[in-house]
Amino acid sequence: MFGLTPAELKILRRLDTPRKVQDYLNALPQNHEPEGDTCFSPRRVMREKRAHCIEGAMLAALAFRLQGQKPLILDLESARHDFDHVVALFKQHGCWGAVSKTNHGVLRYREPVYRTIRELVLSYFHEYFDKNGFKTLRRYSRPVDLSRFDKEDWMTNEKDNWFVAQHLVEVGHLNILTRSQMATLRKADPIEIEMGEIVEWKKGKRVL
Repeated sequence: MFGLTPAELKILRRLDTPRKVQDYLNALPQNHEPEGDTCFSPRRVMREKRAHCIEGAMLAALAFRLQGQKPLILDLESARHDFDHVVALFKQHGCWGAVSKTNHGVLRYREPVYRTIRELVLSYFHEYFDKNGFKTLRRYSRPVDLSRFDKEDWMTNEKDNWFVAQHLVEVGHLNILTRSQMATLRKADPIEIEMGEIVEWKKGKRVL
């Protein structure tokens, strides 16, 4: 199925709930890209046993596809000096949730309690700040169905899936804030900034 091996399908079929998908990603060490920038396909994530946000999101989307859902990912776009983040979307009980691979203590899993995509995105707003406490989340993409890239073998590609990353740059994004709202944002508290610096996987830490 989808060009996946029996061993790969065995791993993915065990991830039959959003909680299990998130737990699997949490157990993977952070991909610190020691050999340079990567955009691993789900196959390579399972083989390399490491991932960063877009790589984890693609694997989660594939797991959801095997559960009968659309393989959807979404880009959270930050101010220029900060980093974007990518999550996988799922729907349960008529509401939206998200699976997120992150190395920090924030921007993580979202329970499926959000009636709209915008509601879900806004749940990340107050956590999304830079090292100086400035809140930086600015826009979000429309959901991207990864099945559009089936011909490019996004699920099993042995090369990097840069075409997915490029599409996320080019796809339409929706603004979160007005200029007036941006001008009056309050910085995160010092304790929030301190918490935001906590990382799960330090560079060089490989356990699996």
